[in-house]
Amino acid sequence: MESASTAPKRALAGSAKLLLALAVLIGIAAGIGGYTFVYAQGLSYMSSDPKVCANCHIMQSQYDAWQKSGHHHVAVCNDCHLPHGFISKYVAKAINGFNHGKAYTLQNFAEPIAIKPFNSRILQDNCVECHRALVDQMVSATGRNEEINCMHCHQSEGHGERAGLGGRPT
Repeated sequence: MESASTAPKRALAGSAKLLLALAVLIGIAAGIGGYTFVYAQGLSYMSSDPKVCANCHIMQSQYDAWQKSGHHHVAVCNDCHLPHGFISKYVAKAINGFNHGKAYTLQNFAEPIAIKPFNSRILQDNCVECHRALVDQMVSATGRNEEINCMHCHQSEGHGERAGLGGRPT
């Protein structure tokens, strides 16, 4: 039969083993996460440098087209594709970062890449914000008090025609 002092020692040894296993698992997860963050140049995504958007080779054609576009001298990727508020900008960056990382890792994205409704709304809001005077004139001219979807007519603005990875328009 166990003595009264042996049972607590055994429980402590079991707790120590559990803590060690937990520490090893957290260390492995942190190591893999840290390596991935460094390999994917994670810190660069906190900037507004358009080159960051081309870190992922799938965006190279969009980046190249933007450099030749009329918006090149007045707007960078974040100006059009992210909300302008501090908190909303970083929330959108986090959501997009997760979604882009997952899609790129699993290779389950559509070709050619296409904007999703969440990002389409941000883009529309930013078009209207920058071109407010023109949009107001257009809305007045139509006699309808409704906003016009900018991408309906200007789908290729900023990036040129849509193309897949091979550079072939679809």
